[in-house]
Amino acid sequence: MALKKFDQINVIPFIDIMLVALAIILLTATFISHGIIEINLPTASNAETKSQLPSIEISIDVKQQFYYQQQPHTLEKMAEQLKKLSKQTPIILKIDQSVSFGRFTQLIDLLKTYQLDHLSIMTLPK
Repeated sequence: MALKKFDQINVIPFIDIMLVALAIILLTATFISHGIIEINLPTASNAETKSQLPSIEISIDVKQQFYYQQQPHTLEKMAEQLKKLSKQTPIILKIDQSVSFGRFTQLIDLLKTYQLDHLSIMTLPK
């Protein structure tokens, strides 16, 4: 009994496996991408939960870099963005605990320039 010679390879099962693998990778990458900026938040014993209103997130990371909505910005670019906001816009500040007070003061001064005083400072509970 002679074996039948294959003239072509069926690649459909291989394509199915690759599509499933791609779907798994894309789903996993979405969950990993949250928390892009590494910030070591300070702790506070009297922390409150944040408001459910739409808000703007401003961060300063351990390298003293400013972020507006998780996008790196200079202080000048930050001023351009803040100028466009309503004075009632809630702003959440995420500041690494090792950031110098001078850098923090620059940000607060900028917010006060545009009368943005609906501020929340994000901390971790003790």
